[in-house]
Amino acid sequence: MQRVRVSSHQSPVHKLGESQMTLSPKFKLAATCSALLDPALQFELSMRGEPLIPGLPDDVALQCLLRLPVDKHTACKAVSRRWYSLFGSKEQFFTLRKELGFHDPWLFVFAYHKCTGKIEWKVLDLTHLSWHTIPAMPCKDKVCPQGFRCVSIPHEGALFVCGGVVSDVDCPLNLVLKYEARRNRWTVMKQMITARSFFASGVIDGMIYVAGGNSTDLFELNSAEVLDPEKGMWRPVAGMGAMMSSYDAAVLNGKLLVTEGWFWPFYVVPRGQIYDPSTDNWENMAPGLREGWTGSSVVMHNSLFVVTEHERTKLKVYDSGDDTWDIVEGPALPEQICKPFRVSCWESKIYVVGRNLHVAIGHIVKLGPSSTCEKKCRFSVQWQMVDAPGTLFDLTPSSAQVLFA
Repeated sequence: MQRVRVSSHQSPVHKLGESQMTLSPKFKLAATCSALLDPALQFELSMRGEPLIPGLPDDVALQCLLRLPVDKHTACKAVSRRWYSLFGSKEQFFTLRKELGFHDPWLFVFAYHKCTGKIEWKVLDLTHLSWHTIPAMPCKDKVCPQGFRCVSIPHEGALFVCGGVVSDVDCPLNLVLKYEARRNRWTVMKQMITARSFFASGVIDGMIYVAGGNSTDLFELNSAEVLDPEKGMWRPVAGMGAMMSSYDAAVLNGKLLVTEGWFWPFYVVPRGQIYDPSTDNWENMAPGLREGWTGSSVVMHNSLFVVTEHERTKLKVYDSGDDTWDIVEGPALPEQICKPFRVSCWESKIYVVGRNLHVAIGHIVKLGPSSTCEKKCRFSVQWQMVDAPGTLFDLTPSSAQVLFA
């Protein structure tokens, strides 16, 4: 296992950008637009002989500067007027990165303080392994963090937070918020048709689906709806075959898989439902799939992986042919990752965020069949540990999403 220490106990968590929000008591969001790079100013400075980097053409220099870590931007602004113009606006910086084809992953973690319940987002730069903050999410103060559901459209750098519940009055929310990494700002979107918490969610073909969950007084729902992010409109879809809240959900082969999960004392076998948007129908989940779904899931290599919570935190993968689960070869989750943990993934890496925001990065390798007569594929994992700075030691994760910017 490879181990990486990001920073010492006293290391600060850097701001990804200054907040551009002004919130009213009713969650109204007023964002002030920062000016983009002034082409006239840049042309004037370049004609005066002020290059971005002396001795380099501006296009080459720009390629270099756009690779600088975000936490270095404040110091870089003092170098010259052109550097100040480049690094003075996070929106401009990430817009230029997108235009020039930069595509780096960031791990966005929705976390809360164990003692106060205060919620906030922390962001791990997966290239430089440094932590950052983003503007505060516009919502009520007293909320249950686990009641929200977060989904993302990674390549668009868009993150969506839906639903939730006000903790002191047990009142579900129909709130929908969108965060754009390029703009580093939140916007309030059209509300869900039905207020809900602890529900299933997933993105299929760019559309955001939500289903089930809890209504007022923990009454379970079977309704479902879908959001078109481009149009900003919700519409209902077929209801689930059962009223149930969701422990976990995943999107596999264009379908939304929903499980209510195991609960102590494990007397009742969990239910599971699968939604197919092409037919707008729900069907019951296979017994082996729902009974073996004992943790948080991700989808990689067109397979469903689960980091188990009841089996010494081993990683396992579902075999749809046999309706069974197979243990992934390799070590168990590093002992520094304590429950509750949240998972996300991209390509062949799985990111597991534990209490105090320690992160384990699992490198997944697809292996061939163990023998000529066996057809099923096998997988192995090796873990890389990323210790969080001491400033994050009071935080517990509630969701983890990978975005690109």
